[in-house]
Amino acid sequence: MSRLFARLRATWTALLVFGYVWTVGALFVLHAWLTGRIGPLYRIGWWGARLGLWLAGIRLEVRGLENLPRGRACVYMANHQSNVDPPVLFVVLPPRIALIGKEQVFRIPVLGTALDLGDFVPINRFDPEAARAAVEAALVRLRRGVSFLVFPEGTRSPDGRLQRFKHGVVLMALRAGAPIVPITLEGADRVMRKGKWEVYPGTVRVTIHPALETAQRSLTERATLAREVQGIIASALPPEQRPAGPQAAAGADVDDQL
Repeated sequence: MSRLFARLRATWTALLVFGYVWTVGALFVLHAWLTGRIGPLYRIGWWGARLGLWLAGIRLEVRGLENLPRGRACVYMANHQSNVDPPVLFVVLPPRIALIGKEQVFRIPVLGTALDLGDFVPINRFDPEAARAAVEAALVRLRRGVSFLVFPEGTRSPDGRLQRFKHGVVLMALRAGAPIVPITLEGADRVMRKGKWEVYPGTVRVTIHPALETAQRSLTERATLAREVQGIIASALPPEQRPAGPQAAAGADVDDQL
């Protein structure tokens, strides 16, 4: 596919999805705001994510669905290769889940209100105090029974290779005693690269690994646990996308959040 056609595909996908959000989504945002019922709004969001993936020509191969905890709030931790990662996992994972996402997304009309109603948490990754506050807000929701999808690398990988993990979300899971479910995404970087307004048809492979229990683990084990999760996620990546050199020592400074 030519780059021009890939850019056109990205543009019409974005236009149609946002058109869906601003029309159908707006009605269900109003319904959720008036009734306090988030279920219908969540289902509309699920169909919006499916629509976007279909328009983009993205197919999914999913392994390990039997590893998903049922009836428990958990923290799903995945590598971050592309902007398609959140909608892919939103479709694959059981409802309901929330995300810690860039605060700019929460400024989009209708969508921002829907995210707020759905317990999503905005974050400014460039402000350490704001990042800590975001983790605290997510912790409150997690203890209330809301599962979270997080990307411990903190941002998209520039080349698909697994980056160093930050500890804030690991610490969040430990404090809540919530299980961590490692997830490997492979192929997302080929359908949409970081910094490129181009979408190419392709397959994203999702591997859901067995959950790691945290209830009996100490807060001081966050660095060790981060390395464990990183190693599990890396195990389902091709060799050229696994951590190399300094990246292999998963984890950042103790005070890193997201």
